[in-house]
Amino acid sequence: MIPCCRWSRHILPVGLFVLLSCGTADAQPSLALGADVTFYGDNTEFRNPFREGETIFGAALRLSAISEVSDRIAITIGAFGNQRFGSDDGFELVRPILSLTVSGRRSRFVFGTFPVRSPETLSGPDLDGPHRLLPPIQRETLAFDRPYEAGLQWTFDGAHLTHDMWLEWQRLNTPEHRERFDGGFNARISPGGPLSFPIQVHIVHEGGQLFSSGPVADSGVISAGLRIAGSPLSLDSAALELIGLASRFVPNRAQDNRTRDGGAFFGRAEVEKRGWRAHLIVWRGKNFIKEEGDPNYQSIQRVGEIYRGTRDYAEAGLTRTFQLAPGVALAASGRLHRIESHYEYSYRVLALTSLRWRVR
Repeated sequence: MIPCCRWSRHILPVGLFVLLSCGTADAQPSLALGADVTFYGDNTEFRNPFREGETIFGAALRLSAISEVSDRIAITIGAFGNQRFGSDDGFELVRPILSLTVSGRRSRFVFGTFPVRSPETLSGPDLDGPHRLLPPIQRETLAFDRPYEAGLQWTFDGAHLTHDMWLEWQRLNTPEHRERFDGGFNARISPGGPLSFPIQVHIVHEGGQLFSSGPVADSGVISAGLRIAGSPLSLDSAALELIGLASRFVPNRAQDNRTRDGGAFFGRAEVEKRGWRAHLIVWRGKNFIKEEGDPNYQSIQRVGEIYRGTRDYAEAGLTRTFQLAPGVALAASGRLHRIESHYEYSYRVLALTSLRWRVR
């Protein structure tokens, strides 16, 4: 089994030690107001044994006050609301925003509500997930279905290593259901030159000791590979990723016969030029099942039956990104999908706004 709980418990002490060991500098407190809005429109014209079509259309809003009590420490307080267009409810989800952020020269540690994605990071639909994990590990539409995340997060941006490490609580343990959380690690080692090595780990766990309401379950993946990137010819950038994945799916720890171990290969090529991005993904998997992963990659069908053969999947997509203004970006994309013998299409429009007004 992937040892999720052991490393996830160390995010808090390790992150605080690394950041606070750098010391803090005296600074006058400042106050800023923030408005972050994600507008999303996603339509999938799917009808196959693995994934059903769906339209997700709405906006997620964050209004917050950010107090920078020093040059390294900020406290954010505000409110979050997610509106699905056409819903009978004004907001389908309303949550408070409460977070403590401790920043170092290359690190940032967040305790509480996770920060929003920067508009400058918009690039393509296959990278739209909450933590930019591979789609078979965590489907992209979770950024719209579950746009609010809270827990612990530690990011690092160094010359040879970048990573995003987090532990996010989704549900508490009650008499009605088990607790649920996910934790992950998305890193890239760059020794220099065009070659780098991406590593991703993700676990979804359901359990809890207070109430035995349902089975204890785990679903985890480890992936590693290589990425070759550069700027050949007149392109702004081009990259090729070759990645291997290993999964373990445990729907009930008390029933070992239902546990499934799987493996897969993920390949992705992409090119970018003047706001345009084209990508191609190929996939082969055997017994690969991952909670929160895109069903198009899974070895389990919509009816719950295990697919006994080798799964094949491929997609090709084209994206146009517009940086409309400082803090405002929009991306429109279309994709063609091959799911076994089924050929289908999808399209998406995504806009991110992140505005700040300094009050003091």
